[in-house]
Amino acid sequence: MIKTRLASIGSACLLLTFNALSAYAQNDASPNADNTAINVRDKTAGEATADQAKNNPSDRAVMQKIRQEIIEDKSLSTYAQNLKIIAQNGKVTLKGPVQSDEERKKLREIAYNVAGGTNVKDEMSISDSSAVHH
Repeated sequence: MIKTRLASIGSACLLLTFNALSAYAQNDASPNADNTAINVRDKTAGEATADQAKNNPSDRAVMQKIRQEIIEDKSLSTYAQNLKIIAQNGKVTLKGPVQSDEERKKLREIAYNVAGGTNVKDEMSISDSSAVHH
């Protein structure tokens, strides 16, 4: 009897959770995270894109170190944490939207400290979204 009652309670909880998730999905008015418009520039010939990053150990190490320092800095926004970091033969390109000019400067400083200032190209942009979360 106890097993039957527990099974019924478990089924009811699953049903309520499913219904709540379905209702949330239908009523979620927040915009999708879509950088399509921002990424249009990457279609231009000669633009550095993430798939062009080199797979040699030194470039991988540079990208990994920059990413690690960005993730460890809890003051940076989700935009900053998702920044595109492209290393090609020791040269690093930073691309993508960031929350503010201060954040942009902080990201550039992280990359400069890892790769050297003359090896960093800043192609970041300030996001016009007011719904940026840390």
